[in-house]
Amino acid sequence: MLLALCNDIAKVRNKNELRKITDEKLKTLLDVNNISFCYISPDGETFGSFILDPKSPSTKHPEYGDITSAMHPVNDGIINKVLASEDPLVYDMESYIKTSSKVPDYFKMIYDVGMRQMIFSRLKNGEDIIGYLAITKKVKTHVGKNQLNLIKAIAAQLSVALANIKANEQIEDQVKEIKNFKNQLEKENLYLQEEINSGFSKSEIIGESGEMKKVFRLVEQVAPSDSTVLLLGETGTGKELIARAIHNASPRSSKLMVKVNCATLPANLIESELFGHERGSFTGAIERRIGKFELANNGTLFLDEIGEMPFELQVKLLRVLQEKEIERIGGKATITVDVRIIAATNRDLEKLMEEGKFRSDLYYRLNIFPMNLPPLRNRREDIPSLAMHFIERFSKKMRKQITGLSHNVLNQLLQYNWPGNIRELEHLIERSVLLSHTDTIKEILLPAQKNTITNINDTEELSIKTIDENEREYILKVIKHVNGKIAGVGGAAELLGVPPSTLTSKMKRLGIKKEHVS
Repeated sequence: MLLALCNDIAKVRNKNELRKITDEKLKTLLDVNNISFCYISPDGETFGSFILDPKSPSTKHPEYGDITSAMHPVNDGIINKVLASEDPLVYDMESYIKTSSKVPDYFKMIYDVGMRQMIFSRLKNGEDIIGYLAITKKVKTHVGKNQLNLIKAIAAQLSVALANIKANEQIEDQVKEIKNFKNQLEKENLYLQEEINSGFSKSEIIGESGEMKKVFRLVEQVAPSDSTVLLLGETGTGKELIARAIHNASPRSSKLMVKVNCATLPANLIESELFGHERGSFTGAIERRIGKFELANNGTLFLDEIGEMPFELQVKLLRVLQEKEIERIGGKATITVDVRIIAATNRDLEKLMEEGKFRSDLYYRLNIFPMNLPPLRNRREDIPSLAMHFIERFSKKMRKQITGLSHNVLNQLLQYNWPGNIRELEHLIERSVLLSHTDTIKEILLPAQKNTITNINDTEELSIKTIDENEREYILKVIKHVNGKIAGVGGAAELLGVPPSTLTSKMKRLGIKKEHVS
């Protein structure tokens, strides 16, 4: 039986095979209840569980999970002696606990579940001590020299098996790491190909207006840091371009900037898109997929339309931002990620917070460095250069020789209110280039301007103001009406129906200071 056991041990290549041999043959040969294996860390200072006995009564102990998953110091009064001894050591557990001032937690746990005797034997691979064998018995018996020699001989065979298992695991880990690296490169390559094939250049930002110069200064200030940036602005104001500019000017520029549009993904797919999933984790998950956080590791993750993120997913995003760790759907392991976040929205996040649609803790985590991008109507001096930029691009794309636009068309562009901002201008120029039959665009089909009435009854001029301007003016009137009182009964916050903190935040955003209401 001993020869057959040694032959079986010699064939072992993984933990399951060794666990099976231990359970079916070794326990019977040694007449013991449970057998487990522990390994020593490379520095020789700590040890941890390697192969546990699933039939051990210790599995029902309340501290089993914590104790078996932890690393323990070798110098605990027991294991240091085991590793120093060439022969197996036998411990009377009850006597040891009664006479020792400090009992290791694993030893106490095994005693608490009814075990009364432990036998340890170190495991060596050549000159290296790689671990130890732990044998437990419910009944204390005399262990003679012959049995100790038998355990020592078996431990020598087991040492070879454990060394082989560790070597195989290292090879498997290396293969897995190479495969993951290959998958990562494939994902990055695919993402870059999609960026290239989009045909949209993100390398230039057109603008010489005062509003844009303010934006450029903010980009220069925040780009070198790892601070989270929140881009605010209407649809089509170029939030993705600014995000790209921040990334390209940052120390992370050699890595990817990965974009996720929270508005275009179904709610049930956003979590998988962000964090990835394991094979079989849900219906349709036929293979493992890494998420955008992993793809953007050491780079930048651009969360566009963050205001559209489902409320239940916001807490998971917050946890990732705080702990810098993710878990794939269906996965058990945590994955550390180093990602710089740039978020963007055209929604009023403060209003969404008041409505209970956006988490306040996530808002404050994102709102570290907010940047308001101006609408096109507030930077009209940039319209001529933007128009020429788009004319050049679409002329080249459509193989036309269009060199400019007429004075009349330029005046129309300057007078239009641009509710769709730069994106609307881009699409109008593309259509105009497509329809033009000369080298100059002489006609442009602008939508009817329902919100740009300039005269009432041919005499009264209507002053057009932005929503922010109207809101600022109204808040100022209310605050002056209550003589500058913000909070409390009869204060401005109560009259406006908002919390004082929200009103204070709005005042700060709109540039309302004490001197304005005194």
